[in-house]
Amino acid sequence: MQSQEFITNLIPPLKLTDKCGMALAWMEEIRIAALPIVDQSRFVGFIREETIVDLNNLELSIAEIEPEDVDCQVFADQHVYEILRVGAEFQSNIVAVSDREGIYVGVVTMEDSLTAFADSLSIQSKGSVLVLSMHMTDYSLAEIARIVETENTKILSSIISSDPLDASKIKLTLKLDQPELRYIKATLERFGYKIIDHYQEESGISSEEDRIGNLFRFLDI
Repeated sequence: MQSQEFITNLIPPLKLTDKCGMALAWMEEIRIAALPIVDQSRFVGFIREETIVDLNNLELSIAEIEPEDVDCQVFADQHVYEILRVGAEFQSNIVAVSDREGIYVGVVTMEDSLTAFADSLSIQSKGSVLVLSMHMTDYSLAEIARIVETENTKILSSIISSDPLDASKIKLTLKLDQPELRYIKATLERFGYKIIDHYQEESGISSEEDRIGNLFRFLDI
């Protein structure tokens, strides 16, 4: 799941000699709020629709405008997770991709990255989500998996993050392959685990929108 696998051919790069009018026309046609700028095969930043509108001069060349988010890029061989991290950092819907020599190879959209991320976490699979709170010293995925498997259930994927209810603890989010959580919750609680949230899925996922919605629920966003 390298970044280069998700490059879209629908978003063209701008050259420094291109005019703002052309950039704005492309943005309207593609329905995107920003375009990458490339100079001598190297990514130099983005230009955004609001910037062009504020300047109110469609004859300006791209070279006359300060590029934005020059570091909003990843290497082609980096994991798709890095796209999500960089996109969130710059609050950008697209992230530039370059090879290790700095040569621009394209852009990846956050939507495509989220879909890939959902695939990697088995979000599209039927099942349920369980969220536990614990001290890091008490964390053992092997032990938790052993307990879960006593209820004929498998852990499909897991994520560790800070616990919003207690800064001294971690939050462990589990995607399970069974939709029924009642017995699993009871068993984990019997072993002393604190469950702070859960999500039970009752039907299959029917669309990309549903999959991304389930991803947000899985990540507790």
